[in-house]
Amino acid sequence: MGHHHHHHADPNDGDAKVFWAIMVNLGLTVAQIIGGVFAGSLALIADALHNFSDGISLIIAFVARKIARRPADKSMTFGYGRAEVVAALINYTTLIVIGLYLAYEAVMRFFDPQPVDGWLIVIIAGIALVVDLVTAMLTFAMSKTSVNIRAAFLHNVADALGSVAVIFAGTLILLYDWRLIDPAVTLLIAGYILWQSFAEIGGVIRILMLGAPEDVDLDAVIETMRQTEGVTDVHHVHFWHMQEHQSALSAHLVLDLNEMDAASWVCDGLKKQLKRQFDIAHVTLEIETHTEPSADAQLIGHRE
Repeated sequence: MGHHHHHHADPNDGDAKVFWAIMVNLGLTVAQIIGGVFAGSLALIADALHNFSDGISLIIAFVARKIARRPADKSMTFGYGRAEVVAALINYTTLIVIGLYLAYEAVMRFFDPQPVDGWLIVIIAGIALVVDLVTAMLTFAMSKTSVNIRAAFLHNVADALGSVAVIFAGTLILLYDWRLIDPAVTLLIAGYILWQSFAEIGGVIRILMLGAPEDVDLDAVIETMRQTEGVTDVHHVHFWHMQEHQSALSAHLVLDLNEMDAASWVCDGLKKQLKRQFDIAHVTLEIETHTEPSADAQLIGHRE
């Protein structure tokens, strides 16, 4: 997950695309559910449920984008940027629940196969595929720079693949009357949804858990601070995501006594270096002298 230089983009960019993606998805959901009921296809209803979750995920993503733009205030001193990360967590969690539900329903169908109308499945899933591809195109560019939109985008990618699988199942039912292909395809859709969700949710949780950015080598950051002229030691280092594209660092710098007069100069220079070299947006440095006791000081974190 990249975290460099994306936050300079126009924050309002893409709202209209997300809005239209929502409208298209909700309209399709209604058509798919009606078609799935008439066709007797669990795969088609599964696709519709997932499509409904696409619409909901896009609504959550849309609202989160709006909230994230609010400036910092007394109750949220770091601002509201993490609203998008929270939205991504909600969407991935929802995807996991849907995937588990579909897997359960599919297994039940293996024991009790139902008659299925192949033609209706193929026609409606074909329409769904077109809609899924349109929605995916609307959100593709934004998904590269936003964990929030990426979660909604993956809903759509999974749904497009689901539609392809449903068309395949409907075709086999028409040609060979293979009724078990319907729950088999449902299991494949569920498996893909779960695989993608578990692959992506870790990065989202990492941000919410104040984890260090994965694309920056913290050892290199610490070494850069230690190599700075006048600095004799570094400890109590904290490095975390303030939001998806903004990292923050706080640390205690032990300065040589002879350099104390130049402390502010050392700090200013180091902050510029960390911004230029590692794109760390927010740096807080506390100055100590080597005469102060720091023998038991932790390098990472801060023991109470």
